[in-house]
Amino acid sequence: MREVIESLVSQALRSAVEGGRLVLPELPDPAVERPRDPSHGDWATSVALRSAKAAGMNPRQVAQILSDEMSSHPDIDAVEIAGPGFINLRVSANALQRVLREVHERGAGFGRIDLGKGARVQVEFVSANPVGPMHVGHGRWAALGDSMARVLEHAGYSVQREFYVNDAGVQMDTFAKSVAARYLELCGREVDFGEDWYRGAYITDIAREIFDAEGDAWADVASADRESHFKETAYVQVLEHLKHVLHGMGVDFDVWFSERTLHASVDGSSEVEKTIEALRSAGHIYEKDDATWFASMPFGDDKDRVLKKADGSYTYFAADIAYHKDKFDRGFDRVIDIWGADHHGYVKRMEAAVAALGHPGKLDVVIGQLVNLFRDGEVVRMSKRTGEMVTFEDLLDEVGPDAARYFFLRRSTDQPLDFDIGLAKQQSNENPVYYVQYAHARICSILRKAAGADTSDETVDISATIASLVTDEAPLDLLASDPELALMRKLAEFPEVVEVAATQLAPAKLTRYAEDLAASFHQFYTLCRVVDPGKPELTSARLYAADATRIALAGVLALVGVGAPERM
Repeated sequence: MREVIESLVSQALRSAVEGGRLVLPELPDPAVERPRDPSHGDWATSVALRSAKAAGMNPRQVAQILSDEMSSHPDIDAVEIAGPGFINLRVSANALQRVLREVHERGAGFGRIDLGKGARVQVEFVSANPVGPMHVGHGRWAALGDSMARVLEHAGYSVQREFYVNDAGVQMDTFAKSVAARYLELCGREVDFGEDWYRGAYITDIAREIFDAEGDAWADVASADRESHFKETAYVQVLEHLKHVLHGMGVDFDVWFSERTLHASVDGSSEVEKTIEALRSAGHIYEKDDATWFASMPFGDDKDRVLKKADGSYTYFAADIAYHKDKFDRGFDRVIDIWGADHHGYVKRMEAAVAALGHPGKLDVVIGQLVNLFRDGEVVRMSKRTGEMVTFEDLLDEVGPDAARYFFLRRSTDQPLDFDIGLAKQQSNENPVYYVQYAHARICSILRKAAGADTSDETVDISATIASLVTDEAPLDLLASDPELALMRKLAEFPEVVEVAATQLAPAKLTRYAEDLAASFHQFYTLCRVVDPGKPELTSARLYAADATRIALAGVLALVGVGAPERM
């Protein structure tokens, strides 16, 4: 619809210039936007204000000329000049009715746009250390990253989802020591458990799995050999568990990238070393105090950064730069990282490194804020089952994947999220995901009843029902009441919502739209009798509108990663 209206404004400008009513050296951008107050119309443009000086006229005079050009167009119901020269436009019923046709023609592809034009984008998210269960913050980032990837794909990008496995470094050694100690305890040995080792009950669970499978075979071997074996065995267990939990929420990755590969020596040097040499060749590396430094300040960082310490070990940042070099070496046009709130101070240095590697402006870092758990208004900190931290898996088991994903996406990522477990489990209109899903299920029920199908038969195929009932011959010109027009206006917004969500990397726009669309349908259903035996033509038109809403609701829920049930 935005393109239709902008084309109309361009036509008005061109016609006024060709007719001699406006004199302009070149046609201005016809950009339109939604007015903040819907009572002002569907669209507004400031083109008269922007072109008045070049035309040598008062902005309201320019606005009047353009309004005269547009007022008789069949897609426009009303044109109004506001303030110093803004032009407000209200779309005609005819134009809105065409939206219903478009929804049915495009089906699941409704709202798909070509913003990305096939550009390759990588979205890296979650990337939890493989040393234990994921916390609820990881769940939020999982929902965010996957939904972001879905909406980017709908906007015309080619997207790869990637999980960076932090399987190198001190935390893996600590993890191995912790599991080995619990294993020895299971073998009946006394153990001096280190203060900085991992103490969660999950460590004992992992050790017990190893004990059950291998007995006490590792009890008397050298500690280094035992820990080396347990590091690999336990690492595989945890990684598989992470994949299982994420899959349970509908999140699957195309690539699981191992940090170890960056440190492995190939042809005499590792990827970390090769990356430092590439930066050195470009003039961005220097030596100081027996350490190797990256000159990041020229790229906007607040200070230069150490990559190789005086003791010869590499910093985490060095590996991160090598990882991002690898991303761009794989041919991505754009890289998106989703990090936790504790990484906020890391953004500038990573942007500097990517710029130094020759890819300025191609990295987007999205910071996901924390999740606060509540149960019916009361703060929840511990799991009832284990007496420890509530994990992402605990939450998923209790509220289900649909509610978890939807609630994780209801707030902008730059805001902390208050997640009320009690509300997420409610089957009422107070629960936003239930409210939206119920709208979809209600439409399916309406269609089944209208087709005379057995509503108690759960094998009835809704697609067959629709095929026998919804027809392109429906007289849509009968849809002209306020609730009908409001529903069609909301449907027309879907492609714009996709564009904004993709441009701003903001899936929260999708949940907001889903709730607005559901509300518009519920209002339509309340005020308009959809199936009226005495008015078959109007019934046909309203069923067509209802099914278009079903298609759009299923589409936006798919982008969120939430199911669209046919029955509730």
